[in-house]
Amino acid sequence: MAKILILGAGSMGTAFSFPCSDNGHSVSIVGTHLENDFIDQINSDGKHPSLNCRVPKDVNFVKFESLGKEINKKIDLIVVAVISKGIEWVSMELGKLLKNNVPILILTKGLSIHNNKYEVLAHKMERLLKKNGIKRTNITAAGGPCLAKGLANKVHTSVVFANTDIKVAKFISGLVSTNYYHVFTSNDVIGVETCAAIKNIFSMAVGASNGLCNTTTINQKNGKNYLNTAASLIQESIYEMIIFVEKLKGKKETVMGLAGIGDLYVSADGGRNSKMGEHLGTGMTFKEAKQKKMPNETVEGADLVFEIGLKVKKDFNITTLPLMIAIINTIYDEMPLKVDWKYFK
Repeated sequence: MAKILILGAGSMGTAFSFPCSDNGHSVSIVGTHLENDFIDQINSDGKHPSLNCRVPKDVNFVKFESLGKEINKKIDLIVVAVISKGIEWVSMELGKLLKNNVPILILTKGLSIHNNKYEVLAHKMERLLKKNGIKRTNITAAGGPCLAKGLANKVHTSVVFANTDIKVAKFISGLVSTNYYHVFTSNDVIGVETCAAIKNIFSMAVGASNGLCNTTTINQKNGKNYLNTAASLIQESIYEMIIFVEKLKGKKETVMGLAGIGDLYVSADGGRNSKMGEHLGTGMTFKEAKQKKMPNETVEGADLVFEIGLKVKKDFNITTLPLMIAIINTIYDEMPLKVDWKYFK
């Protein structure tokens, strides 16, 4: 039995506790400093409001003030399950408390810019921990198609854990794999994390397919007339993901697996990014769609555009990444979505 600490009591962090609990591990979920009321509610009725299900009885939910106490319990694995904007905060807090080289698994998906270079979150967290005095780190990144509600309901779910030290990835896989949570491993950290991030941009593009198919069928979604367009957008998305991943020194085969095509399929079929894409496809600007249609929802793909969009437009031109740049223009410059189909490969 291992001791697993999950930092973040949101949907994904809590869903991840299900396979951990089913494998007999001792699991504690520490909420962030913004989740105190959330923790009280879960401890009160045993239900997770976002997942709309009961949490495992043997999983311990505690408030952020207990983080130090929990880490001192000789933790075997720390799981980071916060939003991408919270990685700097998590790194700072863990930097204050970590004494040993505890393996860390990041469920968070994102990509950032540091010193005018793209930086995956595993490398960002490693850099920040070292800055805060943690000289040795061991960080594994999770990717692949995994909706929290599906995992909490124990449906068959396949993901990939990436670490340049493949033995560590396999060790963590062995801790949490179950008969429904299937974990594959990879040493392509850059490829897995880059796919996990940019697929959110492309899922917005695929989500816009109904509005982009043509003006006469925009209100005929039930007739499936948009599917031809969606297929074209998916093909172009995969092509551009390969270009982008290889630019960052990731592997093409990673795009063709769970972290790329698999994750894109799940996200494009009905997540927050796809939902935003639907609104953009009708001609709404991003600001309008966010304020009127999704005021309280985090749209990860849009956050990523604001993080890396300008650099992408400097590093690539419209003929190379026409779909990605179309989404960046729409969100960053508040333009109606316009796709240059003539540049599709």
